[in-house]
Formats: sequence, C-alpha cells, structure tokens
Amino acid sequence: MNNFTFNIPTDIRFGKDQIQCLPDELAKYGKRVLLVYGGGSIKRSGLYHKIMELLKDFEVFELSGIEPNPKLSSVEKGTEICKKEDIQVILAVGGGSTIDASKHIAASACYDGKPWDLVMDRSLVKKALPITVVLTICATGSEMNSGAVISNEETHEKLEINTPHLYPKLSICDPTYLYTLPAKQTAAGSVDILSHVMEQYFQPNDEAYITDVLSEGVMKTVIKYARKAIDEPENYEARSNLMWASTVGLNHLLTVGKGGSWSVHPIEHVVSAYYDITHGVGLAILTPAWMEYVLSEDTAPRFARFAREVFGVNEADDMKAAKLGIDKVREFNKSLGMPASLSEAGVPDDKFDEMASEAVRTSGLGTRSYVKLKDEDVKKILIMCK
Repeated sequence: MNNFTFNIPTDIRFGKDQIQCLPDELAKYGKRVLLVYGGGSIKRSGLYHKIMELLKDFEVFELSGIEPNPKLSSVEKGTEICKKEDIQVILAVGGGSTIDASKHIAASACYDGKPWDLVMDRSLVKKALPITVVLTICATGSEMNSGAVISNEETHEKLEINTPHLYPKLSICDPTYLYTLPAKQTAAGSVDILSHVMEQYFQPNDEAYITDVLSEGVMKTVIKYARKAIDEPENYEARSNLMWASTVGLNHLLTVGKGGSWSVHPIEHVVSAYYDITHGVGLAILTPAWMEYVLSEDTAPRFARFAREVFGVNEADDMKAAKLGIDKVREFNKSLGMPASLSEAGVPDDKFDEMASEAVRTSGLGTRSYVKLKDEDVKKILIMCK
C-alpha cells in the first residue's frame, strides 16, 4: 500500500429530518447566508419553503439556476454576491453541480483575482467561506470531499479545483429528499457513483486489498439498489443505501493506499465540456469502451476479479471472465435506460481529435493512469463509442 493521509472534517447528518439542526449549525458561522440551488425542484418539493422557515432569523441571499455542468459564469455571479453582501456562510441545496459551484464561489469570494485563476493554480486558494450542504441528489460525493469541477464556457475546459479549504463543514443527507428525483437523474447518478469507485479500483497499485474489498462492496450496493430506486422512488432502503454509497464512493476512503490518475472521467469531462451532456450519461457510454480498449493479458486478472467479485461471474479463465464483466457493465447501464453511444446522446464525431488531445493534456492519462493513454488511444475509444 502507498502512504496516505486520511482526514475528513465534514460533519455528516444522515437520515430523516436531520435538517432541523440547520439553524444552530449555520449560526456558528454567521447570519448572512448565500443559498445556492439549481432549478425549481426544491420549490416544487417544498424543501425551499422548509429551509426559508428554518432560516427566518437569518439574512438569506439567493443564487439559483446552477447548471447540471456548473459554469464559470455562475461562479462569477455567486462570487459577486458574496463580496457585495458580505456573505458569511454558503448553503448549497442540491447535488454535485450545486455543491461544486458553491465550493468554487467560497474560494473565489476570498480571492481578489478572477475565479478561473484558482482552477489554473490551486495554490492560490488560501481560504474559503464555510460551505454547508443539504443533499438532494446522490451521485458525485461532493458533500464529503474537497473537489469541485467547473466548466469554462469560453475555453471548453472542464477542470477540477481541489483543496482542503473546500471540505463542507456540514452536510445534511436525508434520503427522503431523493424521493422526487426523476428516473433519469437517479439512473445517471447511480452510474456516476459506480464510475467513481471503478476509477479508484482500477489503479496501477493493486496491493491495497482492504481498500479494494470496500470498493467491491460499494459497487455491489449500487448494482443492487439502482433499479429498485427507479422502480420504487420512495423505497427508503434503496435511497438510503445509494445516498451513502455516493458519499463513501468519493470521500477518499476508497482510494487510500492506491493512488494514480483516473481514466474515464478526464475523457467524459472533455465531452461534456464541448456538448454539455449529462455526466452520468457520458460515463455510461465511455466506461465499457475504455474497459474493452485496455483489456490485455496484463490487465485481464484485475478485470476478472472485478467481474467475479462485483457481478458474480463464474468463469475460471481470466480473459473470458473479464469480457463477461464488461458485458455485465453494459447490461447494467442498459437496465437503467442509459444511452449506449455518443450519437444517441447528441454528440457528433467532428471534434474527436480535438477532444482526445484536450483529455490527455488536462489529466494524468498519459503518465499516471491504470493503462497510459495517448491522444490516438483516446480518439480510438471515442470512435468505439460513436
């Protein structure tokens, strides 16, 4: 196992009605709150009204309309509000996009330059406003980690800012808030959770056995409950297990002792930066193609273990088991109604060269990934997904 530091300062309040703690917890940081959220779903569900009632003794300023792939322009708007109104604490109500935008806003509010500077150079982040979360979509794990992915509309870059200053102080995770999620969001979120764990599972260092076993458990949980949550939206068992799988899936617990660069996310980030497709949809399309492309005699044992432990494949031959595991991933995605090709998702093939080059340039694909990929490799994977 590699050396690691594991320190997560986020206070998680998990379960029904945990939101009642919100006034007392926010008051620790101040009374001037920036409420950040996406569309109108929190108003239709009644959550917005509940929060405003709980915060009746606070000064609440609002930033709505955060996009599914949060844009730099939204971060700039939030930063302006924070500086103008002397915001003391940010409350993000939503999923990963809202939380990621809030994290970037929190850092930019304490910085004199342009918000995108902090993406280009993380060392410029010296402090950030306190961030608190009410989670309404489980997918990214942003409620308990220090990363945030932002899209720059002008440059077609979708990149991460990551610093310990961006850990949320508090995250309220009530599975009942997932009951009203559309099936497509539940499906895309489930694929995202599974992909996060796979990215950490397929790494150059395979010696962290305990981490791998934990990862296999989380992946099996997603596979067990994703379809059930779609078919039975108010099934608390399914929703609660998926919500915790999302949090555990990307709070660094499943990467300790391993290390290395991710393989599929950098490619998807470029695709969604150019064409603004749903992140989970892109991952569902790209992941099986990547698995097929990097499968070899060297990688077959690892893929075979994945197939046997996660999907229960009963095949002694590693290469055959590995291929059956890839088939199982495709079947799982199909069972959730995910598209199988980029064309189905509205992505043409006219920018594959450009996107492949950008994916390699902005990531560790060529130097630290499970199987190192060059521009031409990424292009071939994209072609496989046409």
